Amino acid sequence: MKVSGSVALVTGAGRGLGRAFARELVSRQAAKVYGTARDPAAVSEPGVTPVKLDITDPRRVAEVARECPDVTLLVNNAGVTTWQPFLGAPDTGGARLEMETNYFGTLSMCRAFAPVLGGNGGGGIVNMLSIVSFFTNPFGGSYAASKAAQWSLTNGVRVELAHQGTLVVGVHAGFIETDMTEGIGAPKISPESVARQVFDAVEADQVEVLADERTRSVKASLPRDHEVIYPPLQASWDAAVKARADAG
Repeated sequence: MKVSGSVALVTGAGRGLGRAFARELVSRQAAKVYGTARDPAAVSEPGVTPVKLDITDPRRVAEVARECPDVTLLVNNAGVTTWQPFLGAPDTGGARLEMETNYFGTLSMCRAFAPVLGGNGGGGIVNMLSIVSFFTNPFGGSYAASKAAQWSLTNGVRVELAHQGTLVVGVHAGFIETDMTEGIGAPKISPESVARQVFDAVEADQVEVLADERTRSVKASLPRDHEVIYPPLQASWDAAVKARADAG
């Protein structure tokens, strides 16, 4: 699919990766770029048309699909994390928020825009997933669960929409230099790098982007995840539990 001349809609375009996606689309000469945010005033990138949208509001999602009937490329970028474990969280509110946003919000967008894309010749959908689509880090377990669900959604939607010629791209990445990862000392990649890789993949009709070396390594390790991935996570978790016990 050609990005040049496309009409794109990017969710969560007010900052971070969403802003980088919108900027890259403009630089690649998309005919029009809609940028959504809960507060449309946050969408200030030149050449981007602000749209008010909370993807957890199905009624507003449906309205936006009617207001933007020319979309040919949907970029589902909006997401949230609470950095909470499954059992140690104070309640299930964070897990519900993550699932409502990352999974059900993306599902609502795909359902609303699938007929729009079909009517415009097929087009494409980009779903921003995560390295933790592939495994569960207990320090943010409920976020990983929502991203695993979103990965499953992405693969299923690809199959369902093949008949109308819609390209569905799943994007997996480790830590990206955004507000969401502020304060994390691990190596990060730039949002601009992710955006470039994603639209290169769209133009090459590729269905998956593994945006950094750690993500590529984890994906390759999945057949041996209980030997390679989970023992170090268990050691980190056990050390954290011991440190809390010693401090208490």
